[in-house]
Amino acid sequence: MSAAECSTKRIPVRPRTWEELYELRKPGQTFDQVLSDMVAHEKKRRLFEDADRKMRDGHFTELE
Repeated sequence: MSAAECSTKRIPVRPRTWEELYELRKPGQTFDQVLSDMVAHEKKRRLFEDADRKMRDGHFTELE
C-alpha cells in the first residue's frame, strides 16, 4: 500500500477482539488485508442470506 493510499485510523477494540483478529492473520498479511477479507466475506454472506430470504418468501419467479 502506498503512502497516498494509507490512512491511519484508530478503531478501539477489546483485548480479546485484538487477539482474535491477530490470530486470523496469515504470515506476511497486513491488518488491512485481514479486514478487507473480512469485509468481502461479510458482503458475500449478506448476499446469500438475502437471496435465501427472497427464495423462502417467494420473490423469485421460475423461468420457462
